[in-house]
Amino acid sequence: MPDYIAQRISQALEINGDLTKLAWQTATWSHRFVDMVTATPGLYDTRAAMLWNDTHFYVAFRAEESFLEAHHTQRDAIIFQENDLELLIDGGDCYYELEVNARNTIYEVFFIWRDAYQKGGRFDVPLFDLYQPQVLTFAGNFDRTDETFWYGTHPRGVRWAFLNYDLPGLQTAVQLDGTLNDHTDIDRGWSLEISIPWQSLSWLANGRSLPPQKGDIWRMFLGRFQKLPVSGGVAHQAMVLTPHGVLDTHQPERWSEIVFEG
Repeated sequence: MPDYIAQRISQALEINGDLTKLAWQTATWSHRFVDMVTATPGLYDTRAAMLWNDTHFYVAFRAEESFLEAHHTQRDAIIFQENDLELLIDGGDCYYELEVNARNTIYEVFFIWRDAYQKGGRFDVPLFDLYQPQVLTFAGNFDRTDETFWYGTHPRGVRWAFLNYDLPGLQTAVQLDGTLNDHTDIDRGWSLEISIPWQSLSWLANGRSLPPQKGDIWRMFLGRFQKLPVSGGVAHQAMVLTPHGVLDTHQPERWSEIVFEG
């Protein structure tokens, strides 16, 4: 069974973060997100839903949060240092990462596996020029010891990370149910709405149709990172649609299988 079935709709959605619109009210919402490693229910209730039409892919998140907090306002700041919601889309030899905080500040990166980047190959184009100053190598999260520092532990090894990548036509919007950065009251949470044009995913299609055909399967990561005060310090809980068994977001083979229904 797939991890989620995305329903097809006929209308276009206005992206404003309001999830009371009929399309989201009648969409199928996921189960409560679970801990990335242990698969136990997340501390806060977090759920997602997905819809699509001929031109766009839509994703929505509902995130319970007692104390709304977000400070980064600069695009491509390190959003995962704060509380955030995340969407990653696998493209086989590449993948895309989007992070958003409660201020609607976004962070985007496009990753290409080093073994797939060949001179004269399909990624050898000006958009993915390795001499750009915002291109780095990346070996994965939380899995590097002295022996694997440079290459990580993923079988494919290192990725090129294009920090200057902006997904064409991306729209995001949030709505808050509470007061941001004011811990004198109890908040209910926040919502995030995302719109992505199908044609913007051409690098990720990997031979698949855009828009998808009925029954097509894409792997995606839907998750949340939440700061938790613990005995005078701060910990992060990673809450996800599909658990990984390890604390590493960047393992596309462990991401959720999303089936596109007609």
